[in-house]
Amino acid sequence: MSDARGGHIREINGPILRIHLPGGRNGEQVRIGGLDIVGEIIALEGDDAVVQAYESTEGLRPGEVIEGLGHPLTVELGPGLLQGIFDGVQRPLDEIAKQTGDNIPRGLRIDSLDRSREWPFVPRDGLEPGSRIGPGARLGSVQETETIEHHILVPPTVRGDLIDLVPAGRYRLDKTIAQVRNAKGDVHKLKLFHRWPVRVPRPYGQRDHGVEPLITGQRILDTFFPLLKGGKGAVPGPFGAGKTMVQQQVARWSNADIVIYVGCGERGNELVDVLESFPKLKDPHSGRGMMERTLLVANTSNMPVVAREASIYVGMTMAEYFRDQGYDVVMLADSTSRWAEALREVAGRLGHMPVEEGYPAYLGSRLAAVYERAGRVETLDGARGSVTLIGAVSPPGGDFSEPVTSHTKEIIGTFWALSKELADARHYPSVDWVDSFSQDVPVAAGWWAQQISGAWSKRRTEALSLLARDAELSRIVNLVGPEALSPAQRWELEGAALIKEAVLQQSALDDADSYCSPNKQFELLELVMQVFDRGKELIALGAPVQELAEHPVMARIRRAKSTWRSDEIDQLAEFAGEVYEALAGLQSEYASSQETAS
Repeated sequence: MSDARGGHIREINGPILRIHLPGGRNGEQVRIGGLDIVGEIIALEGDDAVVQAYESTEGLRPGEVIEGLGHPLTVELGPGLLQGIFDGVQRPLDEIAKQTGDNIPRGLRIDSLDRSREWPFVPRDGLEPGSRIGPGARLGSVQETETIEHHILVPPTVRGDLIDLVPAGRYRLDKTIAQVRNAKGDVHKLKLFHRWPVRVPRPYGQRDHGVEPLITGQRILDTFFPLLKGGKGAVPGPFGAGKTMVQQQVARWSNADIVIYVGCGERGNELVDVLESFPKLKDPHSGRGMMERTLLVANTSNMPVVAREASIYVGMTMAEYFRDQGYDVVMLADSTSRWAEALREVAGRLGHMPVEEGYPAYLGSRLAAVYERAGRVETLDGARGSVTLIGAVSPPGGDFSEPVTSHTKEIIGTFWALSKELADARHYPSVDWVDSFSQDVPVAAGWWAQQISGAWSKRRTEALSLLARDAELSRIVNLVGPEALSPAQRWELEGAALIKEAVLQQSALDDADSYCSPNKQFELLELVMQVFDRGKELIALGAPVQELAEHPVMARIRRAKSTWRSDEIDQLAEFAGEVYEALAGLQSEYASSQETAS
């Protein structure tokens, strides 16, 4: 870091200040006035600069002292991140609550990671003094939680010969554990943690294509609109459509190694629910607590607006850090609309030319820059890791043509569009199968064929076609009534209703069905599609649609998702056999009747 330098405030305009600071650099952190508020330089004009403050500037006055810190906004990366709850500039909220109570005082200086705690460090085998090490190399590891082993990496800017490495033992974060001499003869002292500027993407070896889907345990997402590990997804929807619940379900049940949840400008009561519920959750993959592989960034709507803009970058930098350790990370941003609003507010105060709905002209490029930091990569150390980014979007009035949603739609590969009509009808998750799409289906189909069943792609296509046909037929029914439809068409309506109720609907509060394994997902889909196919044959034989729709097995099919858990696939398959047997009996009856009549 550079030496600190001094200056003073010239002008104050809300969270935007004009300061005099000779030698200031764009992106540099500053400390402001007697309140010691943190800010960031966002524009330079000679020896003057424009600063955005991360806290309220109320009480500041022109002439107060400015201290330039000589470094950009950085985050601390090391053991202690997991199970942590941070604000938008990586201040630990738990530690702040212990020191100051419920309110965060302005100008608070506090370390992001606990310096007093000792961590059990184990050096990497075969790493001896004199070894040549490069950026991203593993120095050793710390068992951070029972679930996650935290790899201690050489920072991306360090390369050279290892002078020494401490033996296995317990060390604090600020203890020097290794020294490296570079080609110029300079010695770098490495600790258990390092800092990284949040607006600079962390380097990697090369970008890879996604090879497997992120399994969320939600049927409408995994089966119909899959998202690959390392993919980019969005969850747009109007107020009350269930965006936060969909993201929380993904955070709770996805098969990623690490989960980072960034609450960016959302209501405080929703984030409180997250903070209270996550520590109580069990991980379906390990059986241990969810928080052992989770960290939360909480920046609610009542917190400073410019810290909201920084929070996405803070979360993404921490996600890239775990990716560099070879982990699959899922980052959930709730919501990018609030982030874009912060961007709009700052741009307005700076006098930037507004374009669509007041957003700055660079909205699309800023959104793309954030989403492009997601992906599956080969790390600098040769491992494979990924960051999957899922951003919630809150279009005013549910208008998907508004700027944030439309720009996001052009950038991402999977679009989970939420419908207020479905939510009002208590159909959850309220993902609209007409407006949603996924570009990852071809790769996901290969994984499903290899792991679950080769019939997955065919059954998925048939189900979506039936749902599309249902939309057409429903319009006819609304115009002229059901009497205008043939029995085969009425059965299509019944089949679509069965898909919606038995497969697409899934309650987050149902212990048996909140999480649905891929095996159970396919069993339910196959059961419903088999019933539809056999029903078509029965209709052709003269069976009345009403009799089929009211058959006792239909009610049991609708309840099957909640009757059997994901580990009770054998019982579900046994039930499916009973259903097929009952329908085969009906088919025999109608076939015999037809033969008798002829």
